[in-house]
Amino acid sequence: MASRALRSLRVSTHPGSHPRGDRATSGGGLVRTTTRRRRPRLDHGAAHGPGPSGARWVTRAAALGTGALALLLVACGTTPTATIRAGGGATPTTSGRGTTTSVAGPTTTPTTAGTTTTAGTAAPAGLSLLVEPQAGMTPVYDFMSSARRSLDMTMYELSDPTAEQILIADHDKGVRVRVLLDQAYSGGSVNRAAYSTLSAAGVSVAWANDSGIFHQKTITVDDAESAVLTGNLTSQYYATTRDFAVMDDQAADVTAIETVFASDWAGAAPAPGPAGGDLVWSPGSASPIIALIDSATRSVVVENEEMDSAPVEDALGADARRGVAVTVIMTSDSQWDSAFSGLESAGVRVVLYPDTASALYIHAKAIDVDGARSFIGSENFSAASLDDNRELGLITSSSGVVGPLSTTLFSDALGGRLQSASAPPPTTPATTPPPPTSAGSAACHPIDDEGGCYEPGEYCRDDDHGVTGLAGDGKTIVCEYQDGWYWEP
Repeated sequence: MASRALRSLRVSTHPGSHPRGDRATSGGGLVRTTTRRRRPRLDHGAAHGPGPSGARWVTRAAALGTGALALLLVACGTTPTATIRAGGGATPTTSGRGTTTSVAGPTTTPTTAGTTTTAGTAAPAGLSLLVEPQAGMTPVYDFMSSARRSLDMTMYELSDPTAEQILIADHDKGVRVRVLLDQAYSGGSVNRAAYSTLSAAGVSVAWANDSGIFHQKTITVDDAESAVLTGNLTSQYYATTRDFAVMDDQAADVTAIETVFASDWAGAAPAPGPAGGDLVWSPGSASPIIALIDSATRSVVVENEEMDSAPVEDALGADARRGVAVTVIMTSDSQWDSAFSGLESAGVRVVLYPDTASALYIHAKAIDVDGARSFIGSENFSAASLDDNRELGLITSSSGVVGPLSTTLFSDALGGRLQSASAPPPTTPATTPPPPTSAGSAACHPIDDEGGCYEPGEYCRDDDHGVTGLAGDGKTIVCEYQDGWYWEP
């Protein structure tokens, strides 16, 4: 990847990716389900989850302002509980970083497949989400190591010695390994060393057709399951980057992904691919992504690395002008200042993270609509990424993806800085949180694993330690340690 000094460069062949590129993360636990409990008091431990905690949560919420916080509550108000799991048979941890995060929604029942069933919503079994950097790269490494017959990889940037050694080990044990690397943009630099290492070890590695940029990041194991990533395999960035990986074992999707891989491996130029069950391919992803944004009735929350697509910006602005609560979360970059100004003038809330080595870097490409449907993929919001590159994402209503994504975006919005305090909020009733449901009030937060509200005296989850929230009656509660962690008035 290029250094930060190169990030200000704009070239006509921009690949639809920030020069810092796609990143994932190491360390941290996997998310597991926790059970809502009441007194007698027992100590839960003191590990924290992925969101802001303690006074930081209160401070960040105050910095956003009550209007913006209300919009975020709207955005997450109907998201079902979900479990984040590791692919490849990894076992969830019992640390505080391995707890289910949930927001308001119908009562759900966790399943062993990493998804949940929501009343009235049949979630596809076979979709789950890894949230980086909290999940760490171990689930991805385990998934790669689980290959018994085949492993096919399309990767925009590969610079991870651990991943490279796993590919070699798979090859040595008889797995058919094929690695397709971009050469149109990063191949001459980032991918060169990995190409040499793999080819010297006998692994089948090839350069993608250089007539287009192959920005896709996908790993398919044994023709049975695919990891669709927003981040590349570049280890230097794992620890500080927001990225996602969808683990997808839906047969229609895996078949479609392998069909496109076969064509790309044979040297074909990027072309639209089969939809499978819910896939979104570039070239040609602009229309389904814009249609998803246009479908919003209450809220849209976006994370992306770039904001350089007039159709996407127009769709987000149109949503805000008709009263949809729209929030855009990105890393600050002067390249996008004009786009940010246009979005804010339409009523979009723009939340930014500083471009510093210690700050969380927003590299993810994700959209949450109404807490009910989500897009996750490799596509940045640029004309090149949406119309020309080889890219892959998916649009889904699976609670195994929508739930943890919505919760993560809520946390990230609180962790950033509102670009402009004067940005006008939407003015229609759509900005008002929905009325309470039988499972609890949509205005309370955080939401328990049953979709209801916490009340004073109830146990706190590990990732809520120090958090200030709202009970079902609207009164403030704080997760404090008093002979155990409890919600206190």
